[in-house]
Amino acid sequence: MPWIHFHIGNNGIAKACCVANIPFGNINEQSMEEIWNGEPIQKLREKFATGEKDKRCAQCYKLEAAGGKSIRQETFEKFPHVKLEDNSALLPIYFDIRFSNICNFRCRTCWHGASSKWFADAKKLRTNIGEKAIIQNINDFNLFLEKCGKALLQAEEIYFAGGEPLAMEEHFLLLEWLVENNATQMRLRYNTNFSMLQFKNYDALELWKHFSEVEILASLDGAGELGEYIRKEMSWETVLENREKIRTLPHVKFKIAPTISVFNIQHLPDFYRQCLELEMIAPTDIYFNILERPSHYNIKILPSTIKQQIKNQYVEFFDWMEKSEISNSVKVMFQECLDYMFAEDLSKYWDKFQTETSLLDELRGEHFNIFEYPITKEE
Repeated sequence: MPWIHFHIGNNGIAKACCVANIPFGNINEQSMEEIWNGEPIQKLREKFATGEKDKRCAQCYKLEAAGGKSIRQETFEKFPHVKLEDNSALLPIYFDIRFSNICNFRCRTCWHGASSKWFADAKKLRTNIGEKAIIQNINDFNLFLEKCGKALLQAEEIYFAGGEPLAMEEHFLLLEWLVENNATQMRLRYNTNFSMLQFKNYDALELWKHFSEVEILASLDGAGELGEYIRKEMSWETVLENREKIRTLPHVKFKIAPTISVFNIQHLPDFYRQCLELEMIAPTDIYFNILERPSHYNIKILPSTIKQQIKNQYVEFFDWMEKSEISNSVKVMFQECLDYMFAEDLSKYWDKFQTETSLLDELRGEHFNIFEYPITKEE
């Protein structure tokens, strides 16, 4: 990734990726060339070129060791043609752009740093960062284009996340700029809550018509009431309506991309089956984000008896998959979730999960029994 990837996160800081805290510089204060050829990124390239690991990449290594698939591995799969012959790098071909934290949701597993909508709740819980709801990552959009435009025009992939990218005007301005400059050869990928396809006078469907490949990774953690509980402000009905709208564009690929947490690990098989029954997805159109932090939402915190109950459910689900002739690659993904859950005992965080959930339930006037089976005090 240090040879091909340019990630811009909170406050304009360019990092190795969206997971590891490895800063290279700040796009608001430096040129892209200064960052892309600077000492921090060169040191990382030298380290990786010799096969040396960096402890700041621990999350990917831990995920792989626990049976999950990491962003590191996914990047190798997506860019198999890239050959690294030395420590030098041309312009980045893979952008991850997060213009701000603007979002219209308050998801349970999110926080103020990634959602402006979270600000009011975060202030009450004293977890806010700063005294403004909106955290602007790129201060001057036109200056950003001046700095990164040359690389963006020849990019192979641009990944938009947030916040909610479809609620950010800069996202639409960038798409218009790419269309105007006949630079529509790249793949557009989105991590989106899929609640909106129009923003102000912009229409995502009209703009997507110009691009050869668009992939929607819809951040949906469950259907109906459960999904709406985990992702506050979500409307399952709106999700279904938007799914119908994008069918008019066959080149727009749609996948569900649940964040795997304590809230939905038990219900994941049923959610998958429901999406198939509704013809929202084809059998392989699913992508898992296994949550690592915050620790009290990590599926490793579950009591052992609950883990076993979930495993039993998955065994039955795997039998159904086999009878339904679902691709084994999908079974592998679900199995990775189980392997990750059993890889470590983090039950010391179980009490914190219950405390934090109760606090947020009280604050929002909500309650949802996420487990079908009782949990005794001893467990």
